[in-house]
Formats: sequence, structure tokens, C-alpha cells
Amino acid sequence: MRRPAKLLVLLLALSLALLLLGLAVGSSGFDWGAGDAALARQILLEIRLPRSLGAWCAGALLGLAGAVAQGLFRNPLADPYLLGSASGAGLAVAIALVASGSAVGDPFWLQRLGLSGAAFIGTLAGVLLTLALARGAEQGLRLLLAGVVVGVVLTALTQLLMLLAPDIMRAMQAFILGTTGLLGWSSVALMAAALLIALLIALGGARALDALSLGEATAASLGLRLGRLRVALLGAFALATGTAVAQAGMIAFVGLVAPHLVRRQCASTHGWLLALSACAGGVLLLAADVASRWLVAPQELPVGIVTAVLGGVYLLALMHRRTGAA
Repeated sequence: MRRPAKLLVLLLALSLALLLLGLAVGSSGFDWGAGDAALARQILLEIRLPRSLGAWCAGALLGLAGAVAQGLFRNPLADPYLLGSASGAGLAVAIALVASGSAVGDPFWLQRLGLSGAAFIGTLAGVLLTLALARGAEQGLRLLLAGVVVGVVLTALTQLLMLLAPDIMRAMQAFILGTTGLLGWSSVALMAAALLIALLIALGGARALDALSLGEATAASLGLRLGRLRVALLGAFALATGTAVAQAGMIAFVGLVAPHLVRRQCASTHGWLLALSACAGGVLLLAADVASRWLVAPQELPVGIVTAVLGGVYLLALMHRRTGAA
């Protein structure tokens, strides 16, 4: 077991090492851009560096959202896509793709909004619909069940749109599998700002998450206003999830696995857990991004496939260890 501060330093060191590795891995494998100096500089600073930083930020947002969800619902299987956020984003992107391919042409509102904006709005709409069906955030179980219902219904509507407009299937597949290849400096700046805001809000509710881990009755007996605290934490959750999904698509398992990795390495309160889960999520997604570029170079795997395989193997190994221990 490591102390939280030591684990944070280790995760930051791993992040830096993976960032340097991300600079060295291109479409042809390991390549520092030998040849024309101006072209090599442009490739490193305008393509690989923002992509690597963007992958880390997206992973950090998902790791933070996963830690908030697991603490809020006291469920180790909670992930950032729990409250209808992913299904809402998918439906919004499908609607935007259908609208852009309509006979009328690309509408003006869609030109200004873009697919990233549509995904972000869809994520927030999914969470708000879940809150409306659950009649607020006071009851965690009702909120959880409402999220499941919203996810199923919105996913069904998305599949119906894909059936009626098969031309959007290729673009939807890229969004569903997740991609970091289109991340640039604007994406990095947006995700970094969202990460800072969401982390500050989440840290403000860290003591409430500690109290909730003892049960809702205990938390209420301590004088905590659970309704308001849940709304604030759900706001941080929605901001983190929506920004990551809007910029990188629906990348699986990062938000679920990152808090588990942190808990296995050190026991800590939620104040440390939230920050460490964000760093662990950044490390996981950046490592998966580097692997997706390198494994089948010069081709590239969707990063969501890499995270799904790695996350699934880790959870299976964790389940096997616990079964053996029992």
C-alpha cells in the first residue's frame, strides 16, 4: 500500500513518460520525425503533442467522473455513462448526422454547433432527463433506476435512427468506439478547463462522499444537505463526462477501472481518491492511445477497443483474485 502523495507523484511521472512516448510514436511506429526539420517540428508540436495531452485530459475527466459516480451511488460498478449520459450523447450525434445529410443541406445551427457540441448537449440532456424522472437527486436508488431506463430508451432511439439512415453508421461507429486522432490544441484547452472546474466542485463535495460511504442515514445525521450536495456532484459528473465524450467519443472502461486501481494501491479519503482517479484515468487513456498507434502501425486501432480489452482483462483478473481469496 502506497501513501496517496507518493502514488500521485508516481502517476504524474508515468504521465510524463507516456507523454514523451506519445511524441515518439506516429503512424509508422517509433519515429521522432527525422528528415525535414520544419515538418518534424510541425508533426511533433501540432499533431502528436496535442493528441497526447488531449488523450490524458479525456482520461482524467473520465477517471474523475467514475470516482464521483462510484462514491455517489456507493457502487463499485458505477461508471461515467451511468445516468444516460452516453446514450444522450449518442442520440444527439445521430440526430446531428441525419440533419447534416438531409436534402436541405447542412443547417446553420449544426455548422455552429458541430458534432462535439451536439454530443455535449446530448450528455447534459440525458443527465437532466434522468434527474427529472427521478424527481431530483434526493434518492440514490431512484436516480440509479431512472438512469438505466433513460439509457435503454435513448439507445433504442439511436439504433432506430441508424436503421432509418444507414449512411450515418460509419460516423457513429467512430464515435461509439472513441477516437483521439482529431484532438487539437483547442480540445486540450477546453478539456483542461473542464477538468479544473469539475475537480474543484468534486473536491468541495469530497467530505459528503466520505459521509455517504457510511450510509445515507449517517450522512444525514451529520447535518449534510444531501440533495444539494448530490446536485453539485452530479454537475461535476455531467461536466466531466460531457466534455470527454464530446471530444473523444464514448471510450469504455477508463472511468470504471481508474478508481479501482487507485483503491488497490492506497486507502484514502475521497479528497485524495478523486485527484488520484483523475491522474490514473489520464495514464490509462494515454497508454491506450500510444498502444493504438503502435500495435498495428501504419494502421491505427480505435482507442476504445484497446481500453475495452485492457479494462475487461483487468476486471476479470480482479474477479478471479477475489474468488480465489474467498
